[in-house]
Amino acid sequence: MPLFVGHYGRKGEDSVKRRIEVALVALTLLGVPLAVGWSNTARADVHVSIDPGSIAFGYQDGYWDRDHHWHAWRNREEADWYREHYHEHYYDRKHDAEREQGWRSADRWWDHH
Repeated sequence: MPLFVGHYGRKGEDSVKRRIEVALVALTLLGVPLAVGWSNTARADVHVSIDPGSIAFGYQDGYWDRDHHWHAWRNREEADWYREHYHEHYYDRKHDAEREQGWRSADRWWDHH
């Protein structure tokens, strides 16, 4: 049975047009919840991938570990999490604004805890 019937093919064109409309509506209805759900999930799934027990001193641009190695934060969320949970060892400035690049030789606080 031919898809297009008639001189101008109105029946076939209407059928194809209707299928396209149904597909677009379905994609729109499916896409909205996926987009909204994904953006909420992305914000809710912040994972800190550092071992806070290994950090000696945190700064805006990174941190010194206890073995005196410098590390940049992987992202802003990581720095924010450390600042919120370990504020007594976080300094709200860049490490190179400090003497010794922010390494605090006299402050080995972890030896006293």
